[in-house]
Amino acid sequence: MKRLVLPVILAAGLGLSACASLAPYGAQQSAGGQGYSEQRIESNRYRVTYNGVGAPGPVADYALLRAAELTTSQGYDWFEVTQRWIDGRPDSAGGVRPSVGIGYGSGRSSGRYGSYSSSGVGVGVGLNFSGPSATSTSLEVVMGNGPKPDRPEAYDARGVQEALRR
Repeated sequence: MKRLVLPVILAAGLGLSACASLAPYGAQQSAGGQGYSEQRIESNRYRVTYNGVGAPGPVADYALLRAAELTTSQGYDWFEVTQRWIDGRPDSAGGVRPSVGIGYGSGRSSGRYGSYSSSGVGVGVGLNFSGPSATSTSLEVVMGNGPKPDRPEAYDARGVQEALRR
């Protein structure tokens, strides 16, 4: 019976952690849902937001992809990220994460038959079965034509689309 308990617990945890995951790339269909949205600030300036579930990296990539698509659809060649907001923990992907704790204790006691002292070391192992959590990335971008500026936050819109659609 004891041999079955750990595999059953692990399988249940993995099943729960797989319930929520990053939805396929697309527009946000409802408030609080996954997907992209954008807001025009000026004729060549937009705020692009991608809301997702899980690790911040893929969500940030989707925000860049949407900024690139928006840039080319508006007739521009490149965009520059002027501000970036990322909301999500580095461990947002969730899943089964082991943790180990080590403790030390000592004590002295006396009783009817004399006194004694003791000490010990304990090791504990725990599992966290939390699922993925919400993550979002917002980018404020300025779009332009011609050669891409030689700055670290400037991107060639077609190059970003090609790289991130693979």
